[in-house]
This record gives sequence, C-alpha cells and structure tokens, in this order.
Amino acid sequence: MAVFSVSAGAGHVRAAESLVAAASKLDIRATHHDVMDIVPPLFKKVYAESYLTLVTKHPALWGYLYSKTDLRKIDSALDKLRLAVERLNTQKLKDILADDPPDYIICTHFLPAQIFARWRRKKRMATPVWVCITDFDVHMLWVHHHLTGYCTASEEVAWRLKNKGIDEAAVVVTGIPVMPAFSSSPDREECARELEIRSNQMTILLMSGGAGVGAVHKLAERLLAVPHDFQLITIAGRNKRLLQSLGEVARKYPGRLKPLGFTTSIERVMAACDLVITKSGGLTTSECLAMGLPMIVVFPIPGQEERNADYLLEHGAAMKAYDEAGLEFRVRSLFEDPKLLETMQANARRLGRPTAATDVLNTVLSFNNFTDKT
Repeated sequence: MAVFSVSAGAGHVRAAESLVAAASKLDIRATHHDVMDIVPPLFKKVYAESYLTLVTKHPALWGYLYSKTDLRKIDSALDKLRLAVERLNTQKLKDILADDPPDYIICTHFLPAQIFARWRRKKRMATPVWVCITDFDVHMLWVHHHLTGYCTASEEVAWRLKNKGIDEAAVVVTGIPVMPAFSSSPDREECARELEIRSNQMTILLMSGGAGVGAVHKLAERLLAVPHDFQLITIAGRNKRLLQSLGEVARKYPGRLKPLGFTTSIERVMAACDLVITKSGGLTTSECLAMGLPMIVVFPIPGQEERNADYLLEHGAAMKAYDEAGLEFRVRSLFEDPKLLETMQANARRLGRPTAATDVLNTVLSFNNFTDKT
C-alpha cells in the first residue's frame, strides 16, 4: 500500500503517517510519500510555501480564494492550465509506482488524487485509489471521478460529495485518521505525574501548532490572570524563542503554567486535560475529539478552518473566539457553568473517531470488487 500526502500544512502529512502507523499494527506493508519531496524546488516553493504565507499573513485573501475556487467550473481554462503545470512537476510519481507497485493507493491531499484520477481515466493505471479528506468540509479541488472511493470525516461531507456527483457507493464515513495511540485511554493520573502537574485540578491545554506560531505567551498570561483555580499547559512546538517566553510567564505564576516544546506524545498531554484552546485544523480537532476533549477554537482561518469550527460548534463540542477578549470571556463562562463544560465533553466523545485510521484501511481493503465511474 502507498499513501501520498502533500506538506502544505501539517495535517495532510499527519493523516498519512497515521495510516502507515495503523497499517503496521495490522501487519500491512505501507509506505508514505510526500509529493513535495519529489517535485522541483521552485514548484515546492510556489505550491507549499505560498499556501503557508497566505494563511498566516493574508488569511482574508486565502478565504476569498478558497470560496472562489470551490465554485469553479469543471474543465475550465484555468483548471486545465493548473493541471498542466502540476503534471509537469510531478513526473517522479510514475517512478515511485514503477519501483514498488502498490496494491492500493490512499491520498490525503487532492494533488496526487487528481493526477491519479487522470491516469485512471486514460487507462494508464488500474491500481485502486482512495481519497481521505482531512477536514470537516469538502472543497471542489478534492472532487474527481475515476477514483475508487472517498473516506470522509462526517455524514455531511459524504452528502456533499454525492451532491457534487460522486457515486454514493464510493463514499464511506470513517472519520479523519489519527495515530493509533489515540484509540487507547491513557490514565490521567499517570500522565499528569509524567508532566509534573496536579491530576485533580482543572487543566487547560493551549496549543500553537508544531511550528509554535502565534503570541501564545501573551494569551497564556492573560488567561492566568483570570481569578480561578486552574493550571495551564502550553505547547511551543519547535519555537525555542516562544518556549523561552513561556518560561518567563511560568516564573510569574509558579505552579500554574507548564510550558512544553515539541512532543510526539500529545495524546498523553491531552489525557491530563479538560479543555483545549487551539486552531481548528482537521487533524488537531480530530485528535481532540478522539480524546473526548472540547475546544475553544481561536482565530480560525477563513476557509477550511472556519468550516471545521462551524462543524464543532453545531455539534456542541466547541466554542469560537476571534480575539483575546473573546477567548477570556469564553474561558470565564465555562468556569461559571461547569455543566456546560461537561456537556461539551460528552459531545466531543460522541463525535470522536479514535479508530478512524484502521477504519479507513479496512474500508480500502474490503472494496476489492467495487467498480468506479469511468
């Protein structure tokens, strides 16, 4: 089995890695390929880095482009030009498939999916190709005929795929793949002891993403000034400067703030918490739901993050804050109404799909006889 992702944002890669990890536990040989590792440097810079620049520095422009391209006409002139450029820069995909032909392919990003769809349409490959959508939304860029099937995050995404012309038999609701570690329930007291925090106290996790982007130390200081008995865990990712700033805040609030750098066992950190303050990426929110953790979504990027946030809000598993004042207001409201937090926790557990990665693999392996559109 081959799993293809694109490192334009961390979520697509994490989903692919989750599938490979789950495959290993099922004794399935699976390899992960990041398409950005095999394209020319200029294409990588334009494709991946321009996306990151847009979402961090020009989020309103990204939101506009997201909405506009979702309404595009299939086979428009602009669409054909974009596909031609992408084909020219992804020729090494053929070499990967030739060197180690897989029995199945799963794509956690639309770029390899659209290329494989074209090859299947032209009868250049017969390998089953599945697409795993990594948000609680489906953009038109994900929609391609001539693929074997789709694994989706929710019933609504499945419904919308069908509305966009995908055969109902080719759409399965599995959830977004998360690491197998999320399918267990780590002991809270044990995890708290590892973190050197108290297990019996209200604990909030403030996340900033793997790169540690954002003024998290300022948010932490504002929250710690709220008059309530709680402790705060912050994750700085690989941002050493942010970790240092958080350390300075921690010294002002002894025993209240636990700053952490990059971690590979976030599920154990989450197991010691009651609430998560985070961005609303598809993978991060799926990990929170898998652990039964409600969220306060902060500063969602227009486009997929806003739609992910809307999904969580509609199902009562999250609140949304657009600025620091709004965040403080929502934290205070949860302190004042513990039953509301309990309800949000129950809703998060209901939505969580901790075995999604295994469910995706079982879906792919069980559809041997499916005949897709040609």
